[in-house]
Amino acid sequence: MRNHVSLYLIFLLGLASCYQPERNCQDFKTGSFSFEYELNGETKTSTFVRTKEYSIEKYETKIDTAKVRWINDCEFILTPNDKQTPIHYKILSTTTDTYTFEYGVVGKAQKSKGTATKTN
Repeated sequence: MRNHVSLYLIFLLGLASCYQPERNCQDFKTGSFSFEYELNGETKTSTFVRTKEYSIEKYETKIDTAKVRWINDCEFILTPNDKQTPIHYKILSTTTDTYTFEYGVVGKAQKSKGTATKTN
């Protein structure tokens, strides 16, 4: 009986390790999006439009523009026009209208995660 339980557990673990989250990254390469983030304990909302070449972000009273360079279907680099450090984005999973991603400064190990919602 003990062997049957062990085999069953191994089978379940094998199935769980095969799970891959949905990643339809192509659906999120361009469009209008919103993103909520926390700043000093307060939830803020940013909106941005991403074209094939640029990302234009509006937050609070500011507008930032960055050059978009896709590395592959699910990863891209945003390089701000004001020559700040580029940021690497990796789409981890998608749903019909959202994508979860991790991002961080190029060359740095520290990463953050977020979820963006496609608004168009």
